[in-house]
Amino acid sequence: MVFTGKLINLLADGVYLYRITLYPMNHTDIQRKVDWKDLRHLTVPEMLIENNLTIPWLLVSWVLAWKGYYLAALPFSAFFFLTALRQVHNGFHQSLGTHKRLTWLSLFLNSVLMMASMNAVKYNHIRHHKYCLSEEDYEGKSASMSWYGAILYGPVHMFHIHRVTLQTANKKYVRNTLLELSAITVFATTVFLLDLHFLIYHIIVMLTGECLMAFFAVWTVHHDTTETPELARTQRGTWKNKLTFSMFYHLEHHLFPAVPTIKLPELAKRIDAVLPDLEKKQTF
Repeated sequence: MVFTGKLINLLADGVYLYRITLYPMNHTDIQRKVDWKDLRHLTVPEMLIENNLTIPWLLVSWVLAWKGYYLAALPFSAFFFLTALRQVHNGFHQSLGTHKRLTWLSLFLNSVLMMASMNAVKYNHIRHHKYCLSEEDYEGKSASMSWYGAILYGPVHMFHIHRVTLQTANKKYVRNTLLELSAITVFATTVFLLDLHFLIYHIIVMLTGECLMAFFAVWTVHHDTTETPELARTQRGTWKNKLTFSMFYHLEHHLFPAVPTIKLPELAKRIDAVLPDLEKKQTF
């Protein structure tokens, strides 16, 4: 935690006394101190990376699964899920560098491939930023649980994400969520009717990933931060962030949600330089 001070000059018996009143920096204070607005913009190569990062992992996992090498396909499927999560997460914040229609298409296609409505996840994620770790934050419910509780809560978490969207969101979110759920149903039904074993494998792995979201996407980056929910956990260390595709720069994301993931390593450097005493709880 970083504190700033206010100097108060007091006069007592002809002697000047000084009292420093300390108070924690808030979100706005940090935004004013860090130069970040230039990081919102993507170059063409960066835009191509953010929008196509998932393709190699998906294709290799499908080829290996098609040949029956399921164990070999598993890490590629896991990295597809992780990079797809990065892609849709940027899409939630309009940070893919593309037109809104292409962003919508990205969310739709990834909904089918990831076996969950990304518009439902988006609705709850935007609320998560607004009501972070409060009663209104349905996405963040697992943050206060134990690690194993968050894992067990996973299937319930995904059910509530869709339920809350259908019950409380506006017509646009509800329409997109129903469209995505319908497309998922058609895709899954076709795969099982045609007995496409490599896609059956894919569906099982993706559903498993969705059931672990309450742990990996919420608990790991928010546990033990309820006193200062805007200061989420983060990650330092080159190889760890490369392995996780920079998805654990969560402190940086909550402070500056408009910054695309590909720019978060640079943002982290700027925060460290300007605010070296800012509390940075590690993810792992």
